[in-house]
Amino acid sequence: MWEPADRLRVSKQQRAALHAWIRSPTTPQRTVLRSRIVLAAAQGQANHAIAKQLGVSRPTVLLWRQRFAEEGPAGLVRDRPRGSGKPRLSDDKVREVVEATLHSKPPAATHWSVRSMAKAQGISPAAVQRIWSAHGLKPHLVKRFKLSTDPHFVEKLHDVVGLYLNPPENALVLCFDEKSQIQALDRTQPGLPLKKGRAGTLTHDYKRNGTTSLFAALDLLEGTVIAECMPRHRHQEFLRFLKRLDREIPTETELHLILDNYQTHKHPNVQNWLDKHPRFHFHFIPTSSSWLNLVERWLGKLTDEAIRRGAFPSVHSLEQAIYDYVQHTNDNPKPFLWTASANDIIKKVNRGKAKLETLH
Repeated sequence: MWEPADRLRVSKQQRAALHAWIRSPTTPQRTVLRSRIVLAAAQGQANHAIAKQLGVSRPTVLLWRQRFAEEGPAGLVRDRPRGSGKPRLSDDKVREVVEATLHSKPPAATHWSVRSMAKAQGISPAAVQRIWSAHGLKPHLVKRFKLSTDPHFVEKLHDVVGLYLNPPENALVLCFDEKSQIQALDRTQPGLPLKKGRAGTLTHDYKRNGTTSLFAALDLLEGTVIAECMPRHRHQEFLRFLKRLDREIPTETELHLILDNYQTHKHPNVQNWLDKHPRFHFHFIPTSSSWLNLVERWLGKLTDEAIRRGAFPSVHSLEQAIYDYVQHTNDNPKPFLWTASANDIIKKVNRGKAKLETLH
């Protein structure tokens, strides 16, 4: 049981003012809380009891008891000015941190961290973080890129983007690619399931149980996928997939395939087959431009959602997981929408080339 504290002396007029503040709907809540603390203290309640009843700490109760004793009701309304805190960094120091971040590297490291920069500049890590946030600097992040050097880049870009933005009538546009050498990896021990307060777990090591190669064609307009797993990744398997497309898609439909420059796609046997099947039209993306093929987006989702965190005791189980994901895609198709024009892409690529040239 808490010992009652000394009653806080509150006059009749002060008590009336405090009750009026509590009843008024326009009184700030912080003033209402402070008034309740004072009125409870005026009844002689223990400080711990007041704190528990009002959901505050005991030091808070002591603070407002003392403030009222010194200043009366007026002391509950206003907050006293806070200290100025640590001195503000000079503009020169801020510029020095920014310049060091942009144009230097720490000893024996590839990029600055908050702590390494703080040590080098003689300031706190929090100050470094504030400077980086204010200037949009994130030295711990890196984005990968590759500018195509294909001499026919513009021609191929206009061809593919034209299909995306204005697909031909009475024709089917398919974005095709292979995902080769997908490994059936099994974990050496069972992982723990996800639970409250703990992430799911996987062992860091694994057992290799073979590989498969996935051939996939994404329907541009529908968002459905035709896919097949095969043991190898050669022109023979590519031809087998083309023949499947030829069988399953009505003969009166023209087929436009967007694909990369892998030599399998240009093999003489493939070319001979295309000569005998004129409804097939190949559209090659520029070299080093896999981002231009929309099926890459679907393959990325397949990896993230069905493969990367899976455990596959056999190639068959891996292929079954892939086919299940294909079926899920086709049951709920959501096409990827291409919005960038060829001219906008060319402008962006030219800006990238100009920046690269300034570095040499």
